[in-house]
Amino acid sequence: MEKKKRSGGVVVSEPLVKQADEVSLIVFACEAGMGSSLMGTNQLKKLIKKANLDIAVQHSPVGQIPPGVDVIVVHRSLSNQAHSVAPDAVVVPFTMFFNDPAVKQLVATLKAGEPVVSVY
Repeated sequence: MEKKKRSGGVVVSEPLVKQADEVSLIVFACEAGMGSSLMGTNQLKKLIKKANLDIAVQHSPVGQIPPGVDVIVVHRSLSNQAHSVAPDAVVVPFTMFFNDPAVKQLVATLKAGEPVVSVY
């Protein structure tokens, strides 16, 4: 969950962080459809497999994100909604359904064993 800090009377949110070894489920979330986002899910699965990571990848409408998700990959326009549905998950927003740098960076971060930080 995001941590709240008081800084000079102002409440400041700290980003949510998950250690790479804590990530076992990534959900690629979409608005409701199955088109481009399903292809994005398949691309993410291939990247995870190529990186030899033992992490499950699922596809889900943003309003039906399953419990227990560690990381949500979602279009930038839906990142706040994803965070409200799964507040304990790291949210990684993207702008392009294919070959988005944020998705590639997520896989590289996990492969390197580095912490994943919510950037929504």
